[in-house]
Formats: sequence, structure tokens, C-alpha cells
Amino acid sequence: MKFFIDTANLEQIKEAEDLGILDGVTTNPSLMAKEGISGKEAILNHYKTICEIADGDISAEVLSTTYEEMIKEGEELAALHPNIVVKIPMIKDGVKALKYFSNKGIKTNCTLIFSAGQALLAAKAGATYVSPFLGRLDDISVDGMNLIEEIRIIFDNYVFDTEILAASIRSPMHIINCAKIGADVVTSPLASILNLLKHPLTDSGLAQFVADAKKMD
Repeated sequence: MKFFIDTANLEQIKEAEDLGILDGVTTNPSLMAKEGISGKEAILNHYKTICEIADGDISAEVLSTTYEEMIKEGEELAALHPNIVVKIPMIKDGVKALKYFSNKGIKTNCTLIFSAGQALLAAKAGATYVSPFLGRLDDISVDGMNLIEEIRIIFDNYVFDTEILAASIRSPMHIINCAKIGADVVTSPLASILNLLKHPLTDSGLAQFVADAKKMD
């Protein structure tokens, strides 16, 4: 399973890259705004900087909602760096844009997926990734893991090349459950990834090893 980090924070991206487990980065307008980045030029330059730090697919989201505008914006994003993946919303014009970019050999990530039907349409249109949002489903008392499982079954039935990119990850258990179900990718805040490191028995065992080693001096 690939690990992407869901952020626009350069320090967090560097930390994940240094950890040696980073396969890519996803961002969105909200994450950009959180870092105080606004304006077209600043956003494009920020994507370029991310591409210089992380060696993997970098999802860059279009801000348009019409087919013509998404094509124009997506082509501009794709021209920034070979690792850019154009992030397209799951709407009717978005599906058309996915097909256009697929025919052009440009990677895409279909975002805001909340049903298996949406994922199926995106895969049929040639999306590189589909991004089901687990946490947001959990927020409305719907089990997001069931959606991942449904998409996995459908994609396996028809051998789609589209990868399942589990998004809106809220906890390390989300990551573990996605791995058990068979998600191809998780995109997560750095904190959830780092929490995978933690276990009280690891801490107590290491403390005991250190204490015993000191007795040997």
C-alpha cells in the first residue's frame, strides 16, 4: 500500500520524505489556505516546491467546475512537473475531463467520491486514482470502510487499473483497516502516520533494554 501525505505544509512533507515511507502528496484549496497560500501564481509555485521535495505523484486540484475550464487549468497544472496528478471533482463535467486527460496520458485523481457508483464512473473514464472520503462519511454515521470494500470488489471484478486512494483519514486505525481491505493508497495527515509508530509495549520494552544496557557498563 502506498502512503501519501495530505497537506500543503512543506515541513511535514519533508519529515515524511525523510522517514522513508512517502509515496506521494495530495493537497486541496483548504490545505493551501491553511498555509496562507493564495493567488494563482503562489499556488503554482507551491506545487513546484512540493515536487522538488517529494519523489512521487503530487495531486494538484483544479478550482474550476466546467469542462472547458477544468481542461485549461488541468493542462497548466500538468505542465508544472511530470509527477503532477490533476485532481478532478466527481461531477458530470469532471467525468468528461477525466476521459480527456486519460486520452492525453495525463494522470488524474477523481476526488469527493462518496459512492461505489461514482468510483465506477471515474474508473470507466480512465481515472488514475479515485479518492473516497472515509472520515466525512463517518461524520454522518456512515461506515466509510464499507465503501472502500465495495469499490475494491468492483475494481477486482473488472480488472480496472484505477487505484483506490483512501482519503479523509482521521486515525491510524483508518490506515490499518484500509490496508486490510486492500486500498491501493492512503492519503493521511502526518500525525496519523506517525501514530502507527506508537505502542506502549514498544516504549516499555525499549526502556527496559536501555536500563539493562546501563547495568552492563
